[in-house]
Amino acid sequence: MKTVDEINEKIKRGEAVVLTAEEVVKLAREASPEKIADRVDVVTTGTFAPMCSSGAVINFGHTTPPMRMEKIELAGVEVYGGLAAVDGFLGATEESRADKSFGGAHIIEALIEGQDLYLKASAKGTDCYPRKEFEGYINKDMINDFFLFNPRNAYQNYAAATNSSDRTEYTYMGKLLPHFGNVTYSTSGELSPLLKDPQMMTIGLGTRIFLGGGTGYVVWPGTQFRNDVRVNQYGLPVGPARTLAVIGDARRMNSRYLRAAYFKNYGVTLFVGIGVPIPVLNEEVAYFVSRSNEEIETIIEDYGRPERPIIAATNYARLREGWLELNGKKVKTSPLSSLPMAREISHLLKERIMAGSFLLTSPVELFQEERTLKQLKKRTSGKELKLQKPTCVDCGACVSVCAFDALSLVDGKFTYTAEKCTDCGECSDVCPLGVELPPHE
Repeated sequence: MKTVDEINEKIKRGEAVVLTAEEVVKLAREASPEKIADRVDVVTTGTFAPMCSSGAVINFGHTTPPMRMEKIELAGVEVYGGLAAVDGFLGATEESRADKSFGGAHIIEALIEGQDLYLKASAKGTDCYPRKEFEGYINKDMINDFFLFNPRNAYQNYAAATNSSDRTEYTYMGKLLPHFGNVTYSTSGELSPLLKDPQMMTIGLGTRIFLGGGTGYVVWPGTQFRNDVRVNQYGLPVGPARTLAVIGDARRMNSRYLRAAYFKNYGVTLFVGIGVPIPVLNEEVAYFVSRSNEEIETIIEDYGRPERPIIAATNYARLREGWLELNGKKVKTSPLSSLPMAREISHLLKERIMAGSFLLTSPVELFQEERTLKQLKKRTSGKELKLQKPTCVDCGACVSVCAFDALSLVDGKFTYTAEKCTDCGECSDVCPLGVELPPHE
């Protein structure tokens, strides 16, 4: 048994043994998990693939006079302005109205590169935010904050795709030729982060990762996270399972590892480079980091049918051969994720750890809670929306506008003196929750 703290001390002393996921798979051909656990301290992983559920939070900075930006466009791409005065969320898949092949991912990449982008914002104007229009060029050095926040990345073993129909399908899995004309897949196999720690024994809240060329952190289970999937004889999930929500400072990232893309007739997406260091704490961790492409299996789904049935299973060794047999037919296979980039990320992360510039973190919380993936089903009837009757939260917004001292805060607690109230309505005018005072005589 080892601890993350012990491994970090070895990293600081330059004594840690760090291998990439591919290197430890080769070592496992001659060494048992027990020996690997004894000899290896960290295993680095890597993936570089389209990850649609990505985006960036941007704080543009206050204008003079101040403005509450409500409708925001950056280089013609809409930025969601429903966060705060000058905060916006730019989704990677948000498309430009003028060019459907250009979108949020391209904006994120351009900002990281330091390019100037045209900002256009409008608002209704308020007393505290009187400005209604703003137009001008911005770049990452002019804005306050620019950080990547991706709700769902690093899918654990995404399913491969094919197409049984008689027409070409354009999908987020690429171009799928008719009559099982090809198979595409988008997982880096034995380099994939969540396939090296499939039970997530070392990855959780607060795990430090390589993200987009810089440093990021795991902040929550990613959306569509599920841990109820079938596993094969090696204990590895077969098909889509766990995911990660991640965050990192985009200013310190490198556009080499965050690349905008467009899939024809589908839309814009973002290639995201992620590398997760796996501390080899014990024999069980050593066993899983050693699993090879031959042992990692995935399912093949038929995108030619609406229900996407599973029609076959295979492993990543066969997928990487460039063809497989499907329904008695030799079918070409091709990846959407970049194996060379995944290798580059795993090696770069290894170098940073060995140089002592990247220490590991112990998760604050592991994501072990049972989670299943629900399917949205249409309901034709339901209960009408009913808002709860507002109740006082003791914020005190009404106290300073009451001219008759009927309202006060005593040790932070709201107090109402009915006999002093004149029903002037000032308190109702300012209450942000819409609370009504009790009637009085």
